[in-house]
Amino acid sequence: MKITRIETHVCHARMRNWVFVKVLTDQPGLFGWGEATLEWHTRGVVGSVEDLAPLLIGQDPSRIEYLWQMMYRQHFWHGHGIVRATAIAGIDLALWDIAGKVAGLPCSKLWGGPVRDYVRTYCHLGGGKMEDFYETAAEDAQRFADLARKAVEDGFTAFKTMAVPPTMPIEGLKPIRAAEAAVRAMREAVGDGIDIMVDCHARPSPAMGLKFGQALDPYGLYFFEEPCWPEAVEGLAAIKRAITTPVATGERVTNLAAFRDLFAAGACDICQLDITHCGGLTEARRIAALAEAYRIALAPHNPQGPVSTAASLEFGFSQPSYIICETVHADVPWRQDVVQEGFTVERQGRLVRPNTRPGLGITINENEVKKHPFQQEIPQVVFYPDGSIGDW
Repeated sequence: MKITRIETHVCHARMRNWVFVKVLTDQPGLFGWGEATLEWHTRGVVGSVEDLAPLLIGQDPSRIEYLWQMMYRQHFWHGHGIVRATAIAGIDLALWDIAGKVAGLPCSKLWGGPVRDYVRTYCHLGGGKMEDFYETAAEDAQRFADLARKAVEDGFTAFKTMAVPPTMPIEGLKPIRAAEAAVRAMREAVGDGIDIMVDCHARPSPAMGLKFGQALDPYGLYFFEEPCWPEAVEGLAAIKRAITTPVATGERVTNLAAFRDLFAAGACDICQLDITHCGGLTEARRIAALAEAYRIALAPHNPQGPVSTAASLEFGFSQPSYIICETVHADVPWRQDVVQEGFTVERQGRLVRPNTRPGLGITINENEVKKHPFQQEIPQVVFYPDGSIGDW
């Protein structure tokens, strides 16, 4: 069995272009699907997949670790830059999809079998609709409350919100009070039985992240996400020590060594590795083993397309420390037209039961993908009142 071709299929989904990766073999009908979606870097990722393809054409797709090492270590530059790591991930997911199809088993059974009966999921406020999740003003507490109630009506027992506004490295009480009012409104709207997560999007400095974390601590958040840049490991550790809310980070960390440093510094309680950015399932499984040694929970970052979600769920069924799966279900109205999935979702509670199909259990409808060709992603930029550049 040999790899004969590697294709990319780009599907424009408003804020993101989903980059689906298809690895084909010389066995009739045998191919695998992966995903390498990276916002605002679509052309770079597609080009990187094309650059990696010559290393793999003619190789045995079952040698997944060998091929991962080829993609990561050859061509002089190691593959932990975000563009190449994402390209590697897309191919790696497709190779695992092929392996499951050859074995006739879901991927989770290739890794020792399911460790749980279901995976819990959470949503973005607004279901992932860009305007609701990313553009609701932190000062609009009532809107946050309304969206929170809608998430619960949709069956979710947990949701994530961006209730923290962009701030300069040091600011006064105004943004703190706005975030606090928004979180208070959501908690009052849904009660204590629903889990709320607040994503800072790494906007604050460590000093401001600490202020936000302390202000929101009384509201019993499920986790407090990216309270400062992931490069500020000492700042993350200081925030974690100062609050009782679990701190989550890791979506922008792309390799095992960087996660080692993050964990050793005591900088997080929850690891949000992104399977489509950290080199795929092959590297994700190594990161998960390291997290297990530190008793750090796993809640992978997953706001991308449907192959990423399928991979995160297969991963979740196999990992003891996996606690919840991030999902986006209403970013575009035709999302389910693009994919057929092997897992089932119970509407009440939004619990996912195991995939019963081999591999990742998904089929991509290429004709539907063609209806949504590449378009430049909608820009998301932040400027502070004085005109300087902020973090989106």
